[in-house]
Amino acid sequence: MLNYHIVITKAIKTRKFMPPKDNLWELLGSIKSLEENSVVAVTSKVVSIGEGRCIAIEKFKNKDELAIKETDKYLPRNTVPHGLVLHTIKNNLFIASAGIDESNGDGFYVLWPKDPQAAAKKIWQFLSQKFKVKNLGIIITDSRLVPLRRGVVGVAIGYFGFKPIRDYRGTKDIFGRKFEMETSNLPDSLATSAVLEMGEGSEQTPLAIITDVSYIEFTKSFYDFSIPEKEDIFYPLFSAVKWKKGGGGI
Repeated sequence: MLNYHIVITKAIKTRKFMPPKDNLWELLGSIKSLEENSVVAVTSKVVSIGEGRCIAIEKFKNKDELAIKETDKYLPRNTVPHGLVLHTIKNNLFIASAGIDESNGDGFYVLWPKDPQAAAKKIWQFLSQKFKVKNLGIIITDSRLVPLRRGVVGVAIGYFGFKPIRDYRGTKDIFGRKFEMETSNLPDSLATSAVLEMGEGSEQTPLAIITDVSYIEFTKSFYDFSIPEKEDIFYPLFSAVKWKKGGGGI
């Protein structure tokens, strides 16, 4: 008999969520049931609209001007092949145009949530109390490009309720060799699964529930797994170009 485990990701269709501000807590009512040991994915866009983090497009005819105000640092568009995006680093994440999006914005630029980690914790508190569950994870998702690959994948810009790293260090592989560096990034892996199901277009499915994730360690504490830029193995690539300082947020 085959021994395997299936992780289930189910997207939830909702009503249209309307910029510049709408009720996130009412939208979360689209979740009708929630089991223990689940992870709920919420797109950053609906979290931002819930916070009113929307700016009318006519106020910034040049999107780059707004992105520069909103990011920590950036590379000018003319340094990017074909000038397709503005490369930025925001909240210690490498992302295009500070995560600002126009799609499904109805004439507004939608910024990232003001504090994605705090937002994830608030959603965790709301859903934990509503459904009386003890073990619950929350991820706030967006999508980004991967270097040298076409198409976007999911990324967790905020998370709460579980430890973000699955640590293999000190354990052995199938041939008895001890792992020295191997760890798994759970928030981004789960976000990729959720974003794949939620879609990128007009699906109207900004929520997803991931169940049967047996290897998650749930917790009520926050564990930061970000790496200081100068300690990252990709630092030589980031340091090889001259970044400009952004506004750091508005």
